[in-house]
Amino acid sequence: MFKTSKIVVISSLLVTASLILMPGTGQAAKTRLAFSGGPEGGTFQYFSNGISTRLSKNLPDIEVSNMASAGSVENMRRINSGDADFGITYAGDLYLGRHGKLPRDEKKYENALGMSYLYGAPGHLVVLADSDIKKVADLTGKKVGVGGAGSGAAASAQRFFTSVGMWKKMDPQFIGYTEAVSAMGDGLLDAVWVFAGFPQASVIQAAASNEIRLLNTYEAGQESGFFKEYPFYTKITIPAGTYSGVDYPVDTFQDSALWITGKHVKADIVYDSLKDIYSPEGLAYLKKVSKAARSMSIESGIDGIATPLHPGAEKFWVEKGLSIGEEQKAPK
Repeated sequence: MFKTSKIVVISSLLVTASLILMPGTGQAAKTRLAFSGGPEGGTFQYFSNGISTRLSKNLPDIEVSNMASAGSVENMRRINSGDADFGITYAGDLYLGRHGKLPRDEKKYENALGMSYLYGAPGHLVVLADSDIKKVADLTGKKVGVGGAGSGAAASAQRFFTSVGMWKKMDPQFIGYTEAVSAMGDGLLDAVWVFAGFPQASVIQAAASNEIRLLNTYEAGQESGFFKEYPFYTKITIPAGTYSGVDYPVDTFQDSALWITGKHVKADIVYDSLKDIYSPEGLAYLKKVSKAARSMSIESGIDGIATPLHPGAEKFWVEKGLSIGEEQKAPK
């Protein structure tokens, strides 16, 4: 009886040990991470899916799953609470969120930390070419798709249109890009606001289905003092020919799309993730995933970040020779 009991105990220990290891591999179970991306058809989702796929393939100890999201603000909230581990957000939302200055939200999101700059995200104000909307002021009484509720696009739209005195004069519709451009083509919307790197898939779709016009937003913002109120926004010109039929340059403004992570994520995971993505192979891969990645480089790695970096990110960028600003230093 004693021998039988001893064998049973040993067998139980072996079964328990096997549950800690990955079946058939003898390797420790992978760390599973969630990457909160964006709405279907948006640049955020291309980046989050691309980065998740590459890291899962190249880093042996982690597996990253891509999550759909309304966008920037929701990503920051998920990261801050620990419901997601990686995310993409706009520098403006991260800055305002950290300081408790988001609209109708005084909470300070201090657990969301920067990893790197991904690309500049300019505002696109899209109308049909035969529309009577020629400038921002012509949106009075018009239905405008401004992005999904909780998205960075919607947040930037509300800031901009409030500053120029139009938010309460127009009829904002909180729907995602793909649905919005389809609705505009069907005559259900008068204009669509897209806040993403160019060329942007949904704007390409709009231009392929109908003749479109892009409006100048920089002029109205300059006149209203928008850029003094929100200094993290900067001027950018969408080149002529970026979209079919838009054969003229368009002055607008941009925010910076950032790769962020949570304070709860281990420093070595953040470091190794940046090391892989910012390798020559990693950058070449992302440029195939999205043309917006053409602005990614070691040199631009922390551009646009006006909030603290994660310790793992600070270590990586210091090793790459970048100078960390006071506002970018990782929390102790």
